[in-house]
Formats: sequence, structure tokens, C-alpha cells
Amino acid sequence: MDNSQSIFDNYNIDWQHIINIYCQKYNYYPKKTRLNYQLKEQKSCYFALPSNVPTFPSNINLRDYQHQAVLNWFKNKGRGTLKMATGSGKTITALAITTELYQQINLKLLLVICPYCHLVNQWAKECENFNLSPILAFENIQNWQNILSTQLYNIRSQKQSFMTILTTNSTFISEGFQTQLKFFHEKSLIVGDEVHHLGAPRLESCLPRNIGLRLALSATPERYFDEEGTDLIFNYFGKILQPEFTLKDAIEKGALSQYLYYPIFVNLTESESFLYAKLTKRIGWALSQNTNMNNNETLTSLLMKRSRLIGVAENKLNALRELMEKDSLQSHTLFYCGDGNVDNYDKSYSRQVEAVTRILGKELGYRVNTYTAETPIEERESLREQFERGELQGLVAIRCLDEGVDIPIIKNAVILASTGNPRQFIQRRGRILRPHPDKEKATLYDMIVMPPDLDRITWEVEKNLLKKELNRFLEFAKLAYNSIEAIEQLSQITDRFLS
Repeated sequence: MDNSQSIFDNYNIDWQHIINIYCQKYNYYPKKTRLNYQLKEQKSCYFALPSNVPTFPSNINLRDYQHQAVLNWFKNKGRGTLKMATGSGKTITALAITTELYQQINLKLLLVICPYCHLVNQWAKECENFNLSPILAFENIQNWQNILSTQLYNIRSQKQSFMTILTTNSTFISEGFQTQLKFFHEKSLIVGDEVHHLGAPRLESCLPRNIGLRLALSATPERYFDEEGTDLIFNYFGKILQPEFTLKDAIEKGALSQYLYYPIFVNLTESESFLYAKLTKRIGWALSQNTNMNNNETLTSLLMKRSRLIGVAENKLNALRELMEKDSLQSHTLFYCGDGNVDNYDKSYSRQVEAVTRILGKELGYRVNTYTAETPIEERESLREQFERGELQGLVAIRCLDEGVDIPIIKNAVILASTGNPRQFIQRRGRILRPHPDKEKATLYDMIVMPPDLDRITWEVEKNLLKKELNRFLEFAKLAYNSIEAIEQLSQITDRFLS
């Protein structure tokens, strides 16, 4: 039983008072929709604050939707999930909440849990802007355990005003970290970044029940084909707070850049078509036995095999050659690849990412490098800098750029492979649309595999499977700057599947 809310009843937190103070401080009243005001008195007092306590930067002005997100979380009494588009400023919003809690209820501790190391490093940079010196608790336990224990003791003995801890999912569930949770101060805030990861049973079971203030962040908090895991997230962190801030909102508000969308249609080879039909028939049988993907390992396996087949379709490489020869993608281009293998006559490469790198680099003379999970963190940072300076014209990535990596200069993206998981394309699109002074619009090229001819029974299975995928293409098209042109291009397959 989760009785953490009762912990804060003992502190008699007056949430309405917090809301009133916040609105007065920023001169922000939702009905009047006043934007980006800050009190001069608030700014001037920052100079007297001690180091390593939350302090709102004088050079940052929250947008109206960020103010609204802060107020909605207060109205929900310190619980809630912010479903905000990738690139819309979730980190800054969370740190604004932290700052307000420190100033109004003397918050003692901020714990942020991230799925990846690079996200911890990005949080650390933003924390520095808010006058915080976080403990980076990940990788080698010797680097952080002693300082974590010391600062927890200092907080308890009132020798220290505030502490910030940034950790990864894997470190968070480790014994070395879990044994420290019982020493966390009651006035702590836990933030789950890219919170959909925390719905996995092993992770959710490790979340501390003695921390009552909880904030979840994600553009896609719902877990794909996992209602139970999604419920675990909302039961712990709180419901999605309205209004949601969608990609459309982010583009209209200028938080993300506009984009052009060009679908590229690709046909399967004869051998690929045969395997595609075979897998689709087996998927239809698995669905007839059990429609619950979480409890249907056979279905999950078959869907993954078919997804990989589509992702590494041989003709995508020919389509890439044609695209690069006719379109002027001279710099700042991202190539998203699948994680499967491709066939080639001389066996000089096996993975699609290697094939794409070979075509771009050796055949076309394009300056590129790979950016994958195997790439060391230090090397990733070096590649990012080379890419931003234009020394590298392109990065060839698999999945590690899907969540959290900030490279706003990305102007073009070629999506060779994507899963049916809506989270992936939402994350990728937001990654590409981050605004940059040198980017007027982004350009997305999306390779779409055309299904082969199938028998009548298999065709019915295929239509049901592809409806969601086609909706993804349509969503890309409808929000694009060239929406009329993009929707017209898609009509040849949408009429076939959605009619």
C-alpha cells in the first residue's frame, strides 16, 4: 500500500497558497494568458542565495505552457505526469517546479532517474544553470556512493540545505543505490525522465514509497502493448495532467521547427515478399490464439521478425542512392537505420548501418560516421561536435538517438527503418525538429515498404496490422509544412488500407 501522500499531510502543505504565490511571482494568470514575466525582486534576491540550492536562471523565461504545467502539478498536490512533446522543455519545467518547492516548502532533495547515461549528463548541464551541483550516480559505484552517503547525512543533520542526485535506471535498481533510499529526507522530489521505461515491473518495484512528491516526464508515457505497465506508472507518479502539449502545439508555439515530409515508397524483393507473406500468416494464427501481446511470446517474436524484415529491405539501399544523388543533402543529415542484417554479394558488411555507411562514404564520398550503442560516450560527444561544425556531413544511427540526445542543428533526416511502436517515431520526429538559428525548416524522408500481393485471408490480417502504421505516415504528413503534397503522395496506399 502506498501511503506516501500522508507523509506530506504532516507538513500541512497549502497547495493553493503555493499556486497563488507562483502566479503573483511570475505575473502569470492562465485566464489572461500573460507570458514570460518575472519579478525584478525575485531576480535580485538570487545573488544572496547560497550555492547548490535551486535558483531560477535570470536568462530563462518559461513559456505559457510551461507555467501551466507547473501550476497543474501543484493543483494535483505534488503528483502527475507531464506528457509534453520532445524538445518542448520538460527538463526546465521540472527544475522550475523544484525551485518553487525549495523556496516555498524548503524542499531538501531532488532525485532524477534517467534511462541512459547521456541523459544524466544533459540533466547535469541544465542543473548547473539552476545553481545545482548534482551527484552523478551511475557506472562505477566508487565514484558516487561515499559522496551520496555524506550528503544524505548532511541533509539530515541540517549541515546542508539541498542536494541533487541524477542516476540511471540500471544504477537506481542496484543494491548499492537501493540501500540508500531509506535515508532520503521526507521532503524529496522524485522525477522519472522518459518515464515509460519505469513501467517495467523490476524498475517500478524499486521506486521509493517514502517519497511523496512525484513527477513523471515523457512525450510518450504510455507503454506500447503494455496496459499493466502503463497503469503502474500512473498509479505511482499520478495521472497525465491536462492539457497535454502535443507536437502540433510545440510547432505552433515555436518550441519546435516546421518540417517538410517526403515519403519514399519501397518494394520488397521476391524472396522478401515470400517471407513477408509467411510471417503475416503466422501472425494471424498467433493473434487468433491470443490478442494480448504481453502474454503472447509467439506473437511478439513474429512481429519483431517481420519488423526487422521491413526495416532492412534490400531496395531501401537503392532508394538511398537515388535520394542522395538527386537531392542536395550537403550537411547536418541524420540517417536512422534498422538493427537487422542485410544480404550483399561480397559479404563485406552484414548490418544495415554498415551498408548505409559504406554507400554514403565509399560510394558517394559523403563524410559520415556511425553513432550507435557500441559507440563510447566520449566518442559520441566528439562526433556530435564534428557534426555541429559541419566536419561530418551525416550521422548514421540506430536507436541511441531516439531519446534525449540534443543536436538541434539536425536539418535533414532519412528514416530507413522504424518499428510499429508510436513512441519511436514521436521521439525521432521531436529530435529532428529542435529549433536552431541556422535551421528554418527540417526535412524528413521516410522510407515506406509497400506490402506485397497476399491471399484473401492473409490480406485481412495485413490490413489490421498496417492501419496503425499508416496512421503514423498520415500524422507525419498532416503536420508537415507541405501537408497537401505529402497527403496526396500517401493516398495511393491510404485509400487501399483505410477505406
